[in-house]
Amino acid sequence: MTTDSPSVPSLDRAALRDLLAPARLAIAGACALQVVASIAGVVPFVAVAELARALAQPVVDGDRVWAVAVAGVAALLVRLVFLGLAACVTHFADNDLQLDIRRRMAAHLGRVPLGWFDEHNSGAVKKALQDDVDALHHLVAHSYLELTAAIVVPLASVAYLLTIDWRLTLVTLVPALLGVGLYFTIMRNYGAQMAAYGAAIARVNSASVEFVQGIAVVKTFGQSGRAHRRFLAEAAGFVEFFWQWVKGLLVPSTLAELVLSPLVALLAVLAAGALFVANGWLAPLDVLPFALLGLGITAPFMALNYAQQDLSMAQQAAGRIAALLAAPVLPVAGPGGPVPADDTVRFHGVRFSYDGATEVLRGVDLVLAPGTVTALVGPSGSGKSTLAKLVPRFWDPSAGVVSLGGVDLRELPPDELYKRVGFVFQDVRLLRASVRDNIRLGDPTASDARVEAAARAAQIHERLAALPRGYDSVVGEDAVLSGGEAQRVTIARALLADPRIVVLDEATAFADPESEAAIQDALATLAAGRTLLVVAHRLHTIVGADQIVVVDGGAIVERGRHAELLAADGRYRRLWDAASSAADLAPEVKS
Repeated sequence: MTTDSPSVPSLDRAALRDLLAPARLAIAGACALQVVASIAGVVPFVAVAELARALAQPVVDGDRVWAVAVAGVAALLVRLVFLGLAACVTHFADNDLQLDIRRRMAAHLGRVPLGWFDEHNSGAVKKALQDDVDALHHLVAHSYLELTAAIVVPLASVAYLLTIDWRLTLVTLVPALLGVGLYFTIMRNYGAQMAAYGAAIARVNSASVEFVQGIAVVKTFGQSGRAHRRFLAEAAGFVEFFWQWVKGLLVPSTLAELVLSPLVALLAVLAAGALFVANGWLAPLDVLPFALLGLGITAPFMALNYAQQDLSMAQQAAGRIAALLAAPVLPVAGPGGPVPADDTVRFHGVRFSYDGATEVLRGVDLVLAPGTVTALVGPSGSGKSTLAKLVPRFWDPSAGVVSLGGVDLRELPPDELYKRVGFVFQDVRLLRASVRDNIRLGDPTASDARVEAAARAAQIHERLAALPRGYDSVVGEDAVLSGGEAQRVTIARALLADPRIVVLDEATAFADPESEAAIQDALATLAAGRTLLVVAHRLHTIVGADQIVVVDGGAIVERGRHAELLAADGRYRRLWDAASSAADLAPEVKS
């Protein structure tokens, strides 16, 4: 299998530079400390060699011996202190950087359109906020220090060895140069291969999730063998890709590991040293510094491999973080702006496109009068849900204006908008927190009595009271709620917020009959005295609406009351007849 993989985009490298900017000074300071620690780490080996040379003299200079010994011990202490300081600086810098990035991401996510979260699942957001930020940890806290040591230790060692014999110094460098050359060969396309590896893993994960989520359906229809095929194909493709990648790396990486190993470095030094001594080019004792420090020349280069891996992973993570931070945000009005005159919602010449090319809404004009119920109906994909989501400002219109009480929604501060507008959709979202706190999101200052009153009005109090810890039970732990029950919790939340305008997107679409009845009762309580906009999929639920609006192809094609629209014998009549036929056929299907 051949894989055409792009190299790591320059955008990722630029994104990484931008993300690391707040920590750049701290990283530079820590690297300076690491330089001192690395040089101090070479000194004890030098001290051992110098002690051996001093003690081998016919007349031992005691002062020199003690001076060298003290220098070696002091260097060890200096190395310990400076290593600790460097690690502290980078870890504190990493903590501050992660906090800064997560705060920036959280602040940015607070300004993106609510509809953005419909297009990006919670797993992707969690990966960016948690996993991708964590991917920067090793780079910031460790890799730069390891890279500094990998450069300074060989340079310091070579500088000392050159004072003894430049010829044996060159021989000592041969394993390091060969190993580094092999690693550069390996790393030449490492970024592209890592990107391809990530893509292959993503395909396998996607196939796994698809198979697991659909297993009940495919087994019901006897297609479990076919359902395995994509997963098996993707798994086999990943294995083939990985083997081809590893096979290409096997020989050069093994050679690099071997050449840079301490044993090879020691053998090279001893063999060359023996040759030099045999030819009278070097005193036997002068081979000792090369045997001691030659190991320190090759070993740090191993860190280059891991530093490259960390850098590649960090670049890819930075690219994903940068993409999230680049998500377009809604303009937010500040306090002190115009105040809506009433609860009238008006759409004037509204157009909307998700991609800037295909219009989902085309020139919509609509008025929601205070205290009335307006139902949006139409075929799937007609634009009715998009139209409804413009009221709580999930998106801003591409053209035209959505106003509340004569004020453009874009001129209302978010707090003011959501005091007046509430929404309950099919897709129920509850936090992993107590049921009480989930309801109290509607009004964080609400008393327990008000929370309970809202739950009673939403027809969910008895179920919540029966939970192991009552209202203190945590969703997803000891509060396991059905879809209909969770929906009633969101209705209780909306009741507690007490908005004047409520948007409902067929909140009973996936409820069983018993839950549907309870939800309808709760919705009736929520709707009382409020301006209500309902996206209806079951037409029998909206026959009493003050205004029924038929949407098709992104435009309003009919509007009126139920009886008027039936008499007009138009699009609504055909929708009604189709729904009635389906209802009539339902008992026959069950039998």
